[in-house]
Amino acid sequence: MAFWSSTSVFTSKVPRKILFMFTLSLSVTYLFYSLMSCYNSLQFPLQENYVYQGRLVTEETTFVTLREKLYSTSPQGYLDEELIEVTAAEKAVAISTVKDNVETEQRTLDWVRNQAAPTKTAAVYQSPALERERQEFSTTDNELRVNCTSDYGVKKLPQAIIIGVKKGGTRALLEALRVHPDIRAVGNEPHFFDRNYEKGLDWYRDLMPSTLEGQITMEKTPSYFVTSHAPKRIHTMARDIKLIIVVRNPVTRAISDYTQTLSKKPEIPTFEVLAFKNRTLGLIDASWSALRIGIYALHLETWMQYFPLAQMHFVSGERLIVDPAGEMGKVQDFLGLKRIVTDKHFYFNKTKGFPCLKKPEDSSTPRCLGKSKGRTHPKIDPDVIRRLHKFFKPFNMMFYQMTGQNFEWELEEGSDSRGSQN
Repeated sequence: MAFWSSTSVFTSKVPRKILFMFTLSLSVTYLFYSLMSCYNSLQFPLQENYVYQGRLVTEETTFVTLREKLYSTSPQGYLDEELIEVTAAEKAVAISTVKDNVETEQRTLDWVRNQAAPTKTAAVYQSPALERERQEFSTTDNELRVNCTSDYGVKKLPQAIIIGVKKGGTRALLEALRVHPDIRAVGNEPHFFDRNYEKGLDWYRDLMPSTLEGQITMEKTPSYFVTSHAPKRIHTMARDIKLIIVVRNPVTRAISDYTQTLSKKPEIPTFEVLAFKNRTLGLIDASWSALRIGIYALHLETWMQYFPLAQMHFVSGERLIVDPAGEMGKVQDFLGLKRIVTDKHFYFNKTKGFPCLKKPEDSSTPRCLGKSKGRTHPKIDPDVIRRLHKFFKPFNMMFYQMTGQNFEWELEEGSDSRGSQN
């Protein structure tokens, strides 16, 4: 009774209009907070579903589907073995979320059926997960930078480069590596670090093919190995890059180099004339590029000022011919890849004198190197061959010590004058 009496006294003293406005204000405030609470409870699950959808499409669907598109020329068995892996925890989250949200599942299935239409692909790349991934590839001087393209994947600066040597077997190695589904390589030699450096890294990166997550971008330019400023420039771009050097008996390599030049310029002097400053005195002209390239220890010393041997892999040009699968296995190990390119990918071409890649299942022509490879060497005076072997021997021994590998070139003395090929 006391409460009601006090309330009556209060209401009698306060004008009814003010009391009405006060009550209305309280009601509106309560309604506003109620609506906000309801809105938040509805909004959060939708955001979670969007993030989930982006992750599911990105990690499980996109890379699998696009890998099959990019490597449709490869045998299907390789695709089955090299699909992008998703951890067990991520799969569990995906399965659980799909069960909780049928609508999201249906949208994902529709996306798969349409095989990543361009409009939907653009939406996928806007997902928070991919945005974070894109930001992780910063544009600092010493890190690999990426550039999203209209094609599937992104363009990256190379993580591995075949830097040499000329006429050592670099083209054969590159073509064999391109069979691997996790390697994407430039076909032509960019010559960025020796001829086009002033064009900048963006120009260089734009030459690279688009790659998916887990794939390695590569290029090969054999002249890098003998270019004095190339090691520093490559180190500035990516100090952790992997370098592949294909080496060959320097005498045989020099003859092959000369043979290539002779096919373009038949008027040049003979090999014997170019190899000596004074043949009577036995003074070999080490400034001639065909011979200078073969002083591998001299060039390697420059590279070792910037890169440790652990980041270099040396391929024997001779073994690449007689045992291509064996050398390819070592290269794949060095690159951290599964051994997919094996002996079943090669056959020996008796006409050319070196292995060729077997014909792909969906191609009408075999993949063999062109007419510029496998030329017959001119016959060279045996005395010149003997003198060149003697000249290169101390440099070869030094090279063996530096690399920790014995290429056994001294066992080949006398074989270079018998009209070999390559």
